[in-house]
Amino acid sequence: MALYLNTNAACKDFQMLSSGRYFVDKSAILEKINERVKTKNRFLCITKPRRFGKTSILNMLGAYYGKAFPTKEIFDHLTISRSQSYARHLNQYNIISFSLNELSGQGSTYQDYINRFTTILETDIREAYPVLAGRKFGSLSDMLIATGDEFVFIIDEWDYIFSHDLYQENQEDFLEFLRDLLKDKPYAALVYMTGVLPVKKYSMSSALNMFDEYTMLHDSYFDKFFGFTENEVEELCRRQSRLSRDEMAEWYNGYIIDENEKMYNPRSVILALINGKCRSYWTRTGRMDEVLFFLKNNIGEVRDDVLKMVNHMPVRMEILEEYAAGQAAPSNREEIYAAMIIYGLLSYYEGEIRIPNKELMLEFQKALKDDDFGYVAELVRNSEEMYPT
Repeated sequence: MALYLNTNAACKDFQMLSSGRYFVDKSAILEKINERVKTKNRFLCITKPRRFGKTSILNMLGAYYGKAFPTKEIFDHLTISRSQSYARHLNQYNIISFSLNELSGQGSTYQDYINRFTTILETDIREAYPVLAGRKFGSLSDMLIATGDEFVFIIDEWDYIFSHDLYQENQEDFLEFLRDLLKDKPYAALVYMTGVLPVKKYSMSSALNMFDEYTMLHDSYFDKFFGFTENEVEELCRRQSRLSRDEMAEWYNGYIIDENEKMYNPRSVILALINGKCRSYWTRTGRMDEVLFFLKNNIGEVRDDVLKMVNHMPVRMEILEEYAAGQAAPSNREEIYAAMIIYGLLSYYEGEIRIPNKELMLEFQKALKDDDFGYVAELVRNSEEMYPT
């Protein structure tokens, strides 16, 4: 059974999602992506925080483009069906999909990590193309070229080894691996790659400079598809009677996108609707995901700003560069806030940084009372102004 080539995993997952009570139709993104297929701009890297719907979109792409399993019955009822490009791309492509968070069980080196992907994909290709049996190839790219077919690549968690600080000596090698597999290759009809950390396009090698990037700081093209708009949340609230839109707005709104439109955290909204209760559904890893330790390590520069934001006051600051994969730990005020925006802990719009909503405010307040935050913890515990009534 194939693991990476033309599997039915995305189709099954999207079918379950689209039949759910609180499904939100984001299929209009496919029209925008269709414009990129088989063009020079066919390399897309979407980096958003966890819990912002990346996996749902990724599964939708696999279900829509993949030709191994017919999905017309699903998509005929969605917004994309009204697009002129709909039928032209529906179920027309071989899909190569994998997540780069999968470590090898055969060893712990970088080469073990890469060999796992290449071995599995080579096995899938040989099984799907018997004509290649017995032939030797110098690289995975050579094998894909020999198929004579075109493929849509869907790659999840591209930044895993960076965000988990793995294989430091081989991280440039990893970027070269992706470049050699994808860049300028005739078999790549579309490459859609997701993660949390943006590609560091201005590194020494600029290995992945063929990608157009869309991030939390710079995305006026796809931003409305990653999160729920106010109109979408209003419609979701009409499907039940326990929670009002005002309650949802207080807890989960506050991320601002192009033209000052506010966006809700989608996972928290859905969990609140399912459970009939607004509360913090933020999944914490360590302290406030992977990033709050930056505050502790650079406390002298960011202390006053953090206290202002906990007090519901924005901090004015121009963030010019993003915190990206391969970048060393943030070393100054701008880099710290760039990292926190990328991770979805803060919102940013037109030079103002804020804690976006009640869900995140509670997480900040809990985290900042930790003794590891020194003087800030003391202020948060002792100042009644931190918790206005």
